[in-house]
Formats: sequence, structure tokens, C-alpha cells
Amino acid sequence: MKLTQEEQDILDGKEGQTKAKIMQTLVEFGELFGADKLVPVTTSGHLVTSFGIGLLKPVYRIMDEIIEAGLKTPFPFTVDPRPIDYENVKCGVLDKLIFSKIMYSKQKHYEEQLSKIGLKNKNAFTCTCYLEEVGNTPKYGDILSWAESSAVVFANSVLGARCNRNSGMLDIFGALIGKVPNFGLLTDEGRKANWIVEVKTTSLPEAQILGSAIGMKVMEDVPYVKGLDRYLGTELNDEVISYLKDFGAATASNGAVGLYHIENLTPEAKKFNEKIINKDAKVYVIDDAELERVYKSYPVMWKKTDSKPSLCFIGCPHLTFYQLNKWTEKIEENLKVSGRRKIKIRTIMTSSPDVVEKFKQTENYIKLKNFGVNLSSICPLMYTNNPIAGSKPIITNSNKLRTYSKSRYYKDDDIVKIICGVK
Repeated sequence: MKLTQEEQDILDGKEGQTKAKIMQTLVEFGELFGADKLVPVTTSGHLVTSFGIGLLKPVYRIMDEIIEAGLKTPFPFTVDPRPIDYENVKCGVLDKLIFSKIMYSKQKHYEEQLSKIGLKNKNAFTCTCYLEEVGNTPKYGDILSWAESSAVVFANSVLGARCNRNSGMLDIFGALIGKVPNFGLLTDEGRKANWIVEVKTTSLPEAQILGSAIGMKVMEDVPYVKGLDRYLGTELNDEVISYLKDFGAATASNGAVGLYHIENLTPEAKKFNEKIINKDAKVYVIDDAELERVYKSYPVMWKKTDSKPSLCFIGCPHLTFYQLNKWTEKIEENLKVSGRRKIKIRTIMTSSPDVVEKFKQTENYIKLKNFGVNLSSICPLMYTNNPIAGSKPIITNSNKLRTYSKSRYYKDDDIVKIICGVK
């Protein structure tokens, strides 16, 4: 890798040993993937590690060293959601004991560390940092040092920013140094599609299932999706952004997609059209039967498959302001059908703290609370990823949560009927 004199000086320890070790890590990481140089990070970072798990002792040790060296990020960063919210997501005594004393015993300490090196603010805990309300919204062509697969794929695909699928700690290293290795999705060649996905369904596919199907087929490759613009149109409005958020999260978690192009819709597909497709690209046709095959393939991980659900999570990734309003309307309609005033199953909807604050100023927030729904900014995955919560029959409309926990997936229209008691 070719380094500038400034970069070489940092590597040689002229700005301190801590900064030198961080630079060494970035250089060796880049060389592993054939990077030719480092490129400047142009905007705020986003970290995937938001949870103070007691066993992550090396993380806290590294953070202490960064703080002692006086290093801070040039731009304030955001971070994934907190793992616990005792006020809005009630826990039993045993759950709370496991969370506070065992699993997330370092949560307060870790958040203090984050604040000292550049955390944006107390509301900066969300997996949808790119939303307007949160404010960490990259521009087209921005170079990022992010982790969190659903955020990376959204930034790359919907916003036209450039970021590789980084792991935890590499995200903060790149943000601190202000440089990242130039390879993969940061390069023009790495952003070309090597799959053509032809959507030939009779209606708009469920975002989570379509994303799942594509992710499992193409894995880490870049798909160019044709036919979806028939249903979504050619403009990135609130409804389309919400759809692509969930679609992308499923491609990234059910596969390893870091970038997708939607014909006539996403920025690079509009700018380059089919020039962005490699000549030897493979073809994957998705029709109604293929979507149903994928949906039916999801395993039920519950100990008793016929159990009645005890908890429902909606919002992984975090819901947009548009989605909060739409879900309120859906629940209201289905409660009228069932003749009930409140939901039948304990339901937690999750959204970023900034979006929640905005939603609390609306009449729909009062409605949602009256329906018995709780609103939280928790990470559903971190909440369910333990033996006690994992043993409960939890349902979700999130393909990401289904993939990383024992939660059972249902389509949007089915899950709203379940929680509202519609037979």
C-alpha cells in the first residue's frame, strides 16, 4: 500500500504509539484486501458496537488507551441502539439480573468511553443513523468508516456514499484516523453489479422476503434489480426509503450484500444505467412462486412450534417516522375488525430516539399508546440474544431479527392480524 508522508509519519509513531497502532491495523487490513492506498473519510462515523457486554474486555482496554492518548474523531459519530430499556421494555427480575449484572454489566462505563472520543449526543443510539431526524446522512460520493450492515448497505445503495462492510473497532479506527483503505465498495470497479435480478411478481413484494431471497442467492455480490421500479416508482420518497431500508437489511443479514442497485431508482443505477453491470453477470428471476418458496423455508426455532406468541418486535432496523404512522393506522384498522380496543399480544415498536421524539408530537402516538403498544429505541436483537429471552415465543416482521435470534417471522399483514386478534 502506498502511503503519503503524513500517513507514514503516523505509522512510524510520530503522533504517538496509540495512533501508530491504529494506523498499523488499518494498513494491514487494507493490504489483506489488496488496497492500493488510504482515502480520506469525509463525514461522520457510525459504530456497530453499542453494547457493554462484560466479556468485551479488550474493547474497553483499547478505548481507555484511545482516551488516554487524547484522540477524538474529527466528526461526531453515531452508534447502534442500546441493548436495554427497562422503562419501555419490561423485564422480569431474572431477565433484569442477567442483563444488568452479567450480559451488559459494562453498559454505563462503555457509553462514558464513547462520549469521551466523539459520540454525537445521548440520542445517537440507532441503526438508522442516516435518517433526516438523526442527521448522520452521507451525501453522494462521501467516504465512510461505518459498521452495522443495514446502515452500510443503505448508505451505499440509496445515498450513493461509499463504505465497505467493516467490523466493530475497524469502524472507530477509521473514524479516528480519518482514513480508510481503498478497496472493494470504495472503488468504481467494486461497485459494479455481478448479478441481474429480474423481479416478475404480480404485486409489490414484501421487502423483507425479497431482500432475503436476493441476499441468500448473491451473498456478498452486488445485485442490479430490474422490475421493482414498476411498484416503487423512480423517486426516493418516504415510503420508498422505508421499503429500501428493510429490503437492504434483509439482503445484508440473510446474505452479505453491501450494495445493491435498483433500476431507475437508486442514484448510481440512474446515473450509469446498465453500464454498471458486469458483462458476465448472472441472472436470478424472482416471481411469486420463488418468494413463497423462500418464505416457507424459514425454520421455526421455538421449542414448541405451536406455542402462542408472548411478545412481538416490529422495527429491526428501527422504524422510520413514515412507518410509525402507517403501523398505527394498520393496528387501528385491524382492531376495528377484531372488535378489540387493545392489542392481544405485547408489542414493542422500535425507532431511533430522535424519530420517537418527533412521533410523540403527533396524535398517532397517543393512539398507539392507547392501543397498548410500547415504543422503544432498544435493539431487539440484543434484547433477544440471551438464553431467557431466546426461549420465549417471540414474533417479528424483521428478517434480520429472525436470522440472528429464535424469533419467528411473519409478513406485515399477518403479524398485525395476530397482535390485534383478527381471526
